[in-house]
Amino acid sequence: MLVLVDLKKEHCTVDYAIAQVEIEIERCKFAGIKAIKVLHGYGSHGKGGVILIELRKILLYWKKQGIIKDFFGGDKWNLSNPLAIKILNEDKTIYNDEDFNKNNPGITIIYIG
Repeated sequence: MLVLVDLKKEHCTVDYAIAQVEIEIERCKFAGIKAIKVLHGYGSHGKGGVILIELRKILLYWKKQGIIKDFFGGDKWNLSNPLAIKILNEDKTIYNDEDFNKNNPGITIIYIG
């Protein structure tokens, strides 16, 4: 199961978005879920929105702290990414994800492990 955190629907602040992702990571760890898809959008000017930028910064920090295993953008959510293949092999139902192989820069995949 790939859990979806839809930050775009919420029209939230950066702090609220980061808190929502952090809560979902803890919930998914407890439930044994391996991956989360965060829908954050890409920003209205095509350079990446502030939530995308700040989310990726905190995910890098959480990865260094061992809170998450890894993360990557939607442009790498495809069969050419070894981590994406690993996630898919751990849960075959994720193959049906609508963003898989779509090169969507408005999402981030978080691998909890």
